[in-house]
Amino acid sequence: MAANEGEQRTRRRLSTAERREQLLSVGARLFSESPYDDVWIEQVAEIAGVSRGLLYHYFPTKRDFFAAVVERESERMLRMTAAVPGVPVREQLTAGLDTYLEYVRTHAHGYRAFHRADAAGDQAVRRVYRRALAAQERQILAALAADPEFGASAGQRADIRLAVRGWLAFTTAVCLEWLRGDPGLTREQVRDLCARALLGVLTS
Repeated sequence: MAANEGEQRTRRRLSTAERREQLLSVGARLFSESPYDDVWIEQVAEIAGVSRGLLYHYFPTKRDFFAAVVERESERMLRMTAAVPGVPVREQLTAGLDTYLEYVRTHAHGYRAFHRADAAGDQAVRRVYRRALAAQERQILAALAADPEFGASAGQRADIRLAVRGWLAFTTAVCLEWLRGDPGLTREQVRDLCARALLGVLTS
């Protein structure tokens, strides 16, 4: 009984933000391991040690919960890969990819969960995912447009927009394979592969 009371007190000490983050972390792990339809809210509540009612207080529906997981990972990626004003894209690319790959490695559950969203049967969840990808695309296009090598019109050119979109898909596929340990490349090799792919398609 005393142990249970101590556990209850520990749970109560979590702030609203901490509890929300805890739930999202549990969700990221579960959604990374199973398809959207196979994850149950009851699982999340049990692992987090909270009631279903408390979970629903934070996230009214499973759709809202998964959307919040996807949005959290999107915001993390955008923050970590934000361009440095005034620095050429070529100079930023290696460091930016290093940061991105470190994020992929240390937040593997969240990264996998994020990219599972496109396979979710729920159209609302898929829209959240596609908005997140569009934000990544805009961030890269803005960096290109600010670089004199590519010019201010870079963000308006249909061929460059398509190239960036394709590169994001390529990088995602490479990173997911890397997380699975296939084909056994080091982080530096993955970084250089992705960098060559972007620069090659932009300068060809």
